[in-house]
Amino acid sequence: MPKLILSMDGLVLKEIALTKERTSIGRKPVNDIQIDNLSISGQHAVITHILGDAFLEDINSTNGTYVNGQPVKKHVLHNNDVIELGKYRIKYLSDASTQSVSATELIDTATLKPFDIGTVEAVEPLPSGTQAARTTVPSPIRAETSSIGHLLEHVGVIQVLNGVNAGQELELSKSVTTLGKPGHQVAVIMRREQSYFITHVEGRVYPSINGEQIDTDARKLNDYDIIEIAGVKMKFFLRS
Repeated sequence: MPKLILSMDGLVLKEIALTKERTSIGRKPVNDIQIDNLSISGQHAVITHILGDAFLEDINSTNGTYVNGQPVKKHVLHNNDVIELGKYRIKYLSDASTQSVSATELIDTATLKPFDIGTVEAVEPLPSGTQAARTTVPSPIRAETSSIGHLLEHVGVIQVLNGVNAGQELELSKSVTTLGKPGHQVAVIMRREQSYFITHVEGRVYPSINGEQIDTDARKLNDYDIIEIAGVKMKFFLRS
């Protein structure tokens, strides 16, 4: 079972098992993980855990949320990622049985090509007492090749049905494929044994399947389902 290790200045304060689909972090007592410190917003961030994968979201916090030293708004958590909230550190440890097959890819549905979310500000270390200079560095979403392709008898495929890329196909060969337009609408398709599941990640409007909007729960995909994400319609089917 995935878990979080909360620490400050190298001292472990608490271990939290991710038993819930949604785990909130913040200063207020209503949060699942309460950090009573003024540098932490009342409702600072949330971790959504679905089918073995975890997604971190900063909830417009005052001081921001960092992962491995980089500021993030949305982030797919990987084993040993370190979430930084002020002086506090939260280490994410994925389930040992799934971490070896975790892989993610972000696809812009308008182009069906790997999408770079742009640039983020990074602080360059300078001598004590000197104001830090800020620079921009590229921060592409991580994309890896999964080692589980041989485990499935059928591989899922999405085929674009409208727009300039109509007819183009994308094999869902990774354990997690993220589709959509960051800042507008994003969803993930997760590969689990012989099945595929879709869930909403970002945006006020949820994706739809066969003309019906999905809710916050993961939805299993069936052969020839029609998915619509960020205005792009796609057909899902299984290929032997």
